[in-house]
Amino acid sequence: MDFDTLTHVMRRLALEAGDKIMEIYAAPNFDVKSKSDNSPVTEADEAADEIISAGLREAFPDVALITEEQAASHGVKASTFLIVDPLDGTKEFVQRRGDFTVNIAYVVDGLPVRGVVYAPAKERLFYTTTQGKSVEETGPFDKETVGETTEITVSDPDNTALLVVASKSHRDQATDDYIKKYDVADMKSAGSSLKFCLIATGEADIYPRLGRTMEWDTAAGHAVLNGAGGRVVRFDDHTPLIYGKAEYANPFFIAYSPEVALKPA
Repeated sequence: MDFDTLTHVMRRLALEAGDKIMEIYAAPNFDVKSKSDNSPVTEADEAADEIISAGLREAFPDVALITEEQAASHGVKASTFLIVDPLDGTKEFVQRRGDFTVNIAYVVDGLPVRGVVYAPAKERLFYTTTQGKSVEETGPFDKETVGETTEITVSDPDNTALLVVASKSHRDQATDDYIKKYDVADMKSAGSSLKFCLIATGEADIYPRLGRTMEWDTAAGHAVLNGAGGRVVRFDDHTPLIYGKAEYANPFFIAYSPEVALKPA
């Protein structure tokens, strides 16, 4: 893989998809449907998926593509693949809360090695560089020319005063019970893969997820966090979270700065 080309293409497609999402977001009304699992899908999900899928297939025709909005792709098996959630945080989008992202990642042998997370309503753009380091780019964003970037890195946490981030739409008692095992100075809620990015920038120390997620929800944020020095492990045994699993479903997991003293499940 030519990582120069990959970085350029993923960044450009995320921005193009973000523009389309915001065009629909700004409309007075938009259609919301339910998928087979009762999760919502909007015309913005579908339009963004069309932009990203077409662009990735044109640029990388020989690389497998897995995308949330194309069920046929969920049966594809490959050790190396691109994986996309064109609008992560659809519930946040529908409720106009702004915490939604465009996620594009590249996975090699189970590891998300490159990724981009774009939060268009918040004007925050995070991605891995050609060298695999993670940066946040400051807008306004040009599709072809990269603006000012800042390399990001995880926190050096204080285990007696941790900064915790948790899901905004999927918080439950089990998550709260696990968080109580830590000495917490501050807790914030965020939607979509922004939670990974808050750890990558040092704005939070740990994000436990005791709930259903799919690989397209996490791969891009995981790649950004890896590039900032962070880790993502399974909740049950603290082994690394890997990709390419059956039906692309994740177990419970913990994303964190490596100096956090993890508590057992």
